[in-house]
Amino acid sequence: MLTLQPIGQTKPKSMPGSKQGHLPHLPQSACDLSGVWHTVCPCLRKLSAFEVNSDLTTNVSIKPLTSDLQLEVEVEASVQMEEREGEDGVEQPPLCPIDPNTQGIIKGRDLFGYVGIEAVLDQMRRKTMKAGFEFNIMVVGQSGLGKSTLVNTLFKSKVSRKSCTPNYEEKISKTVNLQSICHVIEEKGVKMKLTVIDTPGFGDQINNENCWEPIVKYVNEQYEKYLREEQHVNRKRRIPDTRVHCCVYFLPATGHRLRPIDVEFMKRLGHIVSIVPVIAKADTLTMEERLEFKQRIRQDLEANGIRVYPQKEYDEDAEDRILNDKIRENIPFAVVGTDKEHQVNGNKVLGRKTKWGIIEVENVAHCEFANLRDLLIRSHLQDLKDVTHNIHYETYRVRRLNESNANGLGLSALSLENGTFDKNEAESQL
Repeated sequence: MLTLQPIGQTKPKSMPGSKQGHLPHLPQSACDLSGVWHTVCPCLRKLSAFEVNSDLTTNVSIKPLTSDLQLEVEVEASVQMEEREGEDGVEQPPLCPIDPNTQGIIKGRDLFGYVGIEAVLDQMRRKTMKAGFEFNIMVVGQSGLGKSTLVNTLFKSKVSRKSCTPNYEEKISKTVNLQSICHVIEEKGVKMKLTVIDTPGFGDQINNENCWEPIVKYVNEQYEKYLREEQHVNRKRRIPDTRVHCCVYFLPATGHRLRPIDVEFMKRLGHIVSIVPVIAKADTLTMEERLEFKQRIRQDLEANGIRVYPQKEYDEDAEDRILNDKIRENIPFAVVGTDKEHQVNGNKVLGRKTKWGIIEVENVAHCEFANLRDLLIRSHLQDLKDVTHNIHYETYRVRRLNESNANGLGLSALSLENGTFDKNEAESQL
């Protein structure tokens, strides 16, 4: 059962453990097998109270000896070693490892008993449930493509700006004016602070030149805001995360190819945010038209070098690669959104009722909304946040620090303007 607590509505200015079965890194004083070997080997070579008779194919026998016998044993051992090297023609490797950084791998069957490492997962779960987490999603597309309806369908609640604004009037904005609204969604004890960023006015003008610039500026502003929080001497224990974790881009169901505005937007935004393209109102296409349209879009994406989520280079292992390959084969998702329920075979389902039947939103035979929902929420939500922090934000942070070092200015002295930094203004402030 979902409980929704609206926090408020804001209007911005226009414009990273050890895997199970592996021993974690410990200090050498605690556990260092290589150190043990280096300690033992000299002792074996300098035995003063025992005689060692060993062979490569026999067991070691130890018995007391005198000092004279000890000298003979050492000479004989050195002669045998030289003979082996001469026979093989290759210097024999030392019996003991010499790399001090050698790490051992201790698996579950090698442990003496139960340690309790797996309990860390329960600790992380309890901590996350107490603190909750944040997810920021941006929806971009021209008016009338069902962006608000799809967001409401994704989270099964009235979370869109249109649904939460009293006496909302649909009108075409003359400029791209980004607006965001926040909610706290709680499900089975897990709290999520959801921020939905809408982009009214995008693609609605006759001249749509540079209509993506306010969006690029907003994304970079959130990175800059997070970076400044990190640079404080006394940082907050938990930095508020307003960075855009995912951008859902709505394509009109034309049945042709990508429009120039679609290509330009995804080329520019694909380097700073994770983009998931979807075909809006896919019920206007037949199944054959849908398959052909998706194929043409994938060809255009590859021809223009557009990066959409999930990228192949971010696959961590073979398991992720197999899962993400299936997702990449279905991109862009052909979706239908609705917040109305209808009776189908005695069950209530979300769907759109037409003269010839009901289009079930969560039925994969009717549309791919379920695949989009699984990607954004059920399987890749945390990965979207990780890619944002470790890839996009890290790229921005490195660029900003390099620019501040190149100009000889502090980070706070540079100003942000349309995703670039005004050097003259920074110099005037100095």
